[in-house]
Amino acid sequence: MATTKTTPKKTEVAEKKVTATKKPATTPKKVVKKAVKKTEVDMSKDYAIFETGGRQYGVQVGDTIKIEKLIGSYEEGSSVTFDKVLFVDNGADTTIGDPYIKGASIVCDIKSIARARKVSVVKYKAKSRYFKRNGHRQPFFELTITAIK
Repeated sequence: MATTKTTPKKTEVAEKKVTATKKPATTPKKVVKKAVKKTEVDMSKDYAIFETGGRQYGVQVGDTIKIEKLIGSYEEGSSVTFDKVLFVDNGADTTIGDPYIKGASIVCDIKSIARARKVSVVKYKAKSRYFKRNGHRQPFFELTITAIK
């Protein structure tokens, strides 16, 4: 006696293949998010942007910031005034400078004068016996904003 094999119909085979290899329409991708330092801005307070040492700082009254060392003789506890104000917003009125706002100033108290952590500088060239190691500590002022005028 010969045995006969029963073959499934073509439509059944096609359905099985489609369901077995079917992938979701959208595949999840890896998303790399950069860590961004966000600062909360309270719009009920005055907000200003000023420039010093080639950098711009956005501040409110009561903020503490670190800036590069200022030229001149300063002591801890003394007051410093910045007149290169680029932007002032008090919640109702917004003033933008061209490039600076005339008559605007930011008054700060010097909280501390210190130097940052050491930055190591290494120069090395392979196979030529060249190796130099240096270090550097950048001086900075830590300021507390007392008034925006």
